[in-house]
Amino acid sequence: MPMLKAGEVSLKVQAGEVNLRVQAGEVNLAWREWGEGDTVVLFIHGNLASKDWIELAAPHFPRGVRTIAIDWRGCGDSDKPAPLADFSNYSIAQHADDMLAALDALGVSFCHLATHSTGGIISTRMILKQPERFGRVFSLSPVGPQGLAFRPEQAAFFGQMKASKELTRQVMAATAMSLFEPASLAQGPARFKPDAGPRAGLFERIVDQTFAVSDGIWFGTPDTLTKEAESGALKALMGSIPHPHLVVWGMYDGVIPERDLKEMAAVMPDCRLVAVPGIGHSLNLEAPELYAGYFGAWFGGL
Repeated sequence: MPMLKAGEVSLKVQAGEVNLRVQAGEVNLAWREWGEGDTVVLFIHGNLASKDWIELAAPHFPRGVRTIAIDWRGCGDSDKPAPLADFSNYSIAQHADDMLAALDALGVSFCHLATHSTGGIISTRMILKQPERFGRVFSLSPVGPQGLAFRPEQAAFFGQMKASKELTRQVMAATAMSLFEPASLAQGPARFKPDAGPRAGLFERIVDQTFAVSDGIWFGTPDTLTKEAESGALKALMGSIPHPHLVVWGMYDGVIPERDLKEMAAVMPDCRLVAVPGIGHSLNLEAPELYAGYFGAWFGGL
């Protein structure tokens, strides 16, 4: 596809599917949308993920809501520039700037935010940079303003995952654990429960997508999240974020510490925390209709 000029949006139809791309600064970002209406919600996915993570939930979103989902640079169908040595072109701040530029190009002057995992801290940087542009925030198992520190051996584990699809599938299964037989999560390979249905197909496609992401994602995200945690800059500003936040966290989530989310709820002026039993890190994949219920309760009728 030819390079777009700043502010341009392209639409391309391939094999019956609509492919949408928008020029955001130096990169073309891929995006999808569901629904229509005056209430606009931007979905920001998590690490090693894509805009497709809400595709089973989106058909259940309320009427009157237009939901836009955008792939980060390096993810999904977006451009994948080579990472710089310090991963500065894959920093949380860079992802936030990309999203702001994409909203500019799409002509969205005001919207609400729905985030998952690392999308949470990206949204924090967006809000702090342009607070008047955003309304409510629905954060699913978010990396909070505290960041997330990775020890060297934890960061190195991403290299092991990148080298092994079997290992990556097993790790990702643990983030959506309610879809799988418990014994298979401990011993492997992960086996779906009989009622997994379409969620199983989406999960396998998500695993395949993981191996197309940039090294700026595989290795840059743990690097930049650790830098955010060590800096403490965003954490220090938590109390100055007045935007209403609904934080939903699965009680089997082994990725995001509950203490960080309790701190968000305690320090941020308008933040409530809901803990969901029987769910892991990925409610949007594990229980799409339940995810849509929280989404609709938070954004419907605005």
